[in-house]
Amino acid sequence: MEDTHLVVDLVLVLVIALIGGMIARRLGQPVVLGYITAGILVGPHTPGYSVDREQVELLANVGVAFLMFALGVEFSFSELLRVRNTALIAGGLQIPLTIVLGGIAGYLTGWTWQASLLLGGAFALSSSIFALTLLIKRGDIGAPHGRVTLGLMVVQDLALIPMIALLPVLSGDSGNAGAALLTSISIAIVALFLVIFLGTKLAPRILYTAARTESRELFLITVVLIALGTALASEKAGLSLALGAFLAGLVVSESEFDREVLSEIAPLRDLFATLFFVAIGMLLVPSDIADDAPLVVGLLVTLVVGKTLITGGALLAGGADHRTAVLCATVVAQMGEFSFVLASEGRAANIIDTNQYGLILAVAVGSIIVTPFATHAAPPLVAIAGFLPGIASRESDLWLANDRPATLTQHVVICGYGRVGAVLGDALERRGFGYTVIELNPGIVRQLRARGITAFYGDAGSDAVLLHAGVDQARALVVTTPDLVSSPAAIRHARRLNPTISIITRAMATGDMRVLRSAGADEIIQPEFEAGLECVRYVLREFGVSIKETTTIINRRRALHYELHSQPDGRKPDEPLFDEPAMPIDYERP
Repeated sequence: MEDTHLVVDLVLVLVIALIGGMIARRLGQPVVLGYITAGILVGPHTPGYSVDREQVELLANVGVAFLMFALGVEFSFSELLRVRNTALIAGGLQIPLTIVLGGIAGYLTGWTWQASLLLGGAFALSSSIFALTLLIKRGDIGAPHGRVTLGLMVVQDLALIPMIALLPVLSGDSGNAGAALLTSISIAIVALFLVIFLGTKLAPRILYTAARTESRELFLITVVLIALGTALASEKAGLSLALGAFLAGLVVSESEFDREVLSEIAPLRDLFATLFFVAIGMLLVPSDIADDAPLVVGLLVTLVVGKTLITGGALLAGGADHRTAVLCATVVAQMGEFSFVLASEGRAANIIDTNQYGLILAVAVGSIIVTPFATHAAPPLVAIAGFLPGIASRESDLWLANDRPATLTQHVVICGYGRVGAVLGDALERRGFGYTVIELNPGIVRQLRARGITAFYGDAGSDAVLLHAGVDQARALVVTTPDLVSSPAAIRHARRLNPTISIITRAMATGDMRVLRSAGADEIIQPEFEAGLECVRYVLREFGVSIKETTTIINRRRALHYELHSQPDGRKPDEPLFDEPAMPIDYERP
């Protein structure tokens, strides 16, 4: 009889994760919280059936590799190099300062100085997967703070190498510690060089050979081999599996097949990444957490608050603007998967005991659970950071470089000059209508100014920046950024500064529409929904439906959608709780 134990465990894990994710979603929380809760329920430390933790962790490692590989494909070397100075300076400050913070916390708890330093090392490493998952879900992965977060994650992953190499010193076996550290760093440098140099030479050729077969299956196998093979080689060379997979994705991102690779790997990434968060939940021991609850809470508060302040300050020192620094700091204010690795190595080296190991895991998982809620504190923190000594004068150099024209009136203020903002700006320019731009990317600001366009660097949620862009005399404000931190603030401030201004904004999800409408937006545009309406238009035209009838159908559908999702509770009293109520479309064939 075949052994179906793995299949049974996998099905059970996915069922519980599905239920947990749906409940979390219904409660308005990130679905990963439901996955972690599912891991607690099917773990070995709660009553009932327990799945094989080793098997789940094995599959979770595959999820880590796929997720980091996909993130690498979405980025490029040029984007990563753009933030290298900020990431290196910030990481060089954040990591040692956080180690000191954790070391002091551990020492005050009564741990030995060796165990305290290990706790500090675990404090310093954030969860790349969790932080970047949050950014992806919020649509911020391409924003300035998303790029800086990714760069900081790479620096932290590399810091794991010397941390592990120094463990013999903490355990008392310091005879070969220096040689071990030198060897580890040398291997890491060689491995990075081989991955980047050989990868850029070989990966595009391998993908091209697979694409020429015109077989989707062979192409997918090739992609999986590149992702997992590079990740495995990286781990064997002393680097992390996640870092190797990310570097492989960066290599692929420079090829002509990056979009196809991403579409093929995305389903595998989403499925296996779920198992990673389930595996985290399985590590928790609820009884031990209950016994040490005050200590867990104390260390958790120290970690989240202290790491947020340290990371934010380090990023400011690295040259990041105050908004980018705060948003990045709140996203990475947790321990991560490599904290588990470091703690496991420390327990194996007898630096910490089993109880201390469990305490580190509890604080780590607790910080992951708390992080989504901590990010809600970002708006007031951004406002506070703007008043720090020297911040206003430093950041004003960019947005005050162009003085506000005296004749600036009845124009359009565009907040965010990405793909959407650029299309709007081009249309206004062609018709001779005046407009100004507020943008957080200094490179875009400089490019616009070189073209003679009035552009200002800064956060659109700032009164000073809005006034400098002339919002008090503007005819319309268009907010194209998907950021739910600055967008509502920009709308509220613009409405207060200019009560008659027309405000048009963009909503990435239906849930965002209520927030933006409450802030004072006149018109809200949801890109995915509008794209769906255009598909309806073209399909109905193919069936011979008249332009007048098609326009009527689309207008009714649009009006109902925006009215429905702009209500305070998101629905009309008599409407069902679905994204869209059913609406039959009647038409006659030609």
